[in-house]
Amino acid sequence: MVEALVLWNEPNNLSHWNFHLDPEWKRFSEMVKLASTAIRKVNPDVPIVLGGVSACDCDFLRLMASYGVMDHVDAVGVHGFPLDWNHWQIDAWPDRICEAALVSGKPVWVTEVGVSSFGAEEVQAFGLDRTLQLIRGLTDRVHWYSLFDLPPTWPAETRHKEAEGSSYYRHYYLGLIRADGQPKLAMDHFPSDGTVGLCQWFHFQDHRLDDSVKWMQEHGVRYLRTGLSWADSYRPNAVEWFDRQMEALDPFKVALTLCFTPAHLGVEEHHTSPPRDLGQFAEFAAWAAERYTNRTALGSQSGAKEVAIS
Repeated sequence: MVEALVLWNEPNNLSHWNFHLDPEWKRFSEMVKLASTAIRKVNPDVPIVLGGVSACDCDFLRLMASYGVMDHVDAVGVHGFPLDWNHWQIDAWPDRICEAALVSGKPVWVTEVGVSSFGAEEVQAFGLDRTLQLIRGLTDRVHWYSLFDLPPTWPAETRHKEAEGSSYYRHYYLGLIRADGQPKLAMDHFPSDGTVGLCQWFHFQDHRLDDSVKWMQEHGVRYLRTGLSWADSYRPNAVEWFDRQMEALDPFKVALTLCFTPAHLGVEEHHTSPPRDLGQFAEFAAWAAERYTNRTALGSQSGAKEVAIS
């Protein structure tokens, strides 16, 4: 079941929002408000989360609060990878979460936190243990990133690529399970009591979906964060794939992230571009809310995409 809708992913990260086209994030903030309003008309009860802020950047949350965004969301999502990318140490997690709650006035969900095994699997195992020790009790949700390593033949979702050396390749080592299916040391450290969720992105027609569901059920996972790509909604057979994904994930409480601009609808032709018409993202958000948070038989809604977001 969908327990929340998350609006966008790391909007303060160039890899997910092209902020040279929106340098003060005013278009982004307006887009979130329009999407929230559209969702509320469809389902006034589903919680709405501001998309996870990279590096738990509280200055960005202050900016969003100044634009009135907090009046349109029920919680804020934050991300942190202090052992791999962020310019702060792992022990700063409690202060970061408390500051985020203070400046936003909202509950804080840690919608992505993780540690790569790029240097050593022992580092990842330590990072998992220490992170959970630090942040448990301070946040309503913890989503560990991720279950599977990114396959080496797939591109990482970043603009940096090899230009930043190991920072790019760390994207490929964040799973509890290697790309070849072998478990890492950190797997044995992941709690099996259902208190900690996972963040696992599924690519279009991702072959890992069924294996992910099986593993999560066997290990007591209750909470999952994943996404639906607005850009993917224009692929052939997109709705069929979305339906298959969401049906497979129905046993879990899903924080469903909506993000990525269809290239032909962007100010620039790129999935990180702000859309030319902000209302079109709101239409997609309302469609997703209607289809996946108001529980009816998916088969009876086969024409929803054409009506709502084409």
